[in-house]
Amino acid sequence: MLKEFREFIAKGNVLDLAIGVVIGAAFGKITTALVNDILMPPIGLLLAGVDLKDAKWVLKAANEAAKQPEVAITYGSFLQVVIEFMIIAWVLFLVVKAANHTGLMQKKEE
Repeated sequence: MLKEFREFIAKGNVLDLAIGVVIGAAFGKITTALVNDILMPPIGLLLAGVDLKDAKWVLKAANEAAKQPEVAITYGSFLQVVIEFMIIAWVLFLVVKAANHTGLMQKKEE
């Protein structure tokens, strides 16, 4: 059984998938750092020093006496995630376009 497992893991598709997942996770961290540390500070500066991830629309203010938390729509953090997604989608588009151009992603002939 151990031998079969080793053969399964040694197959190219499984290894390729594992490597892709690890690289994808690392790329996600790089993209998050790019958005949070490089792109958002200048955008915050343009927005009069407001940190975009703290931007929110308060529906109901917190009531300390009644121990009720604030109810708010935190659209700023949502916008940051959308920006991260757009960067990742753009990079993937460029990778697929380059792979198609070089012929790496040819369709299998039936």
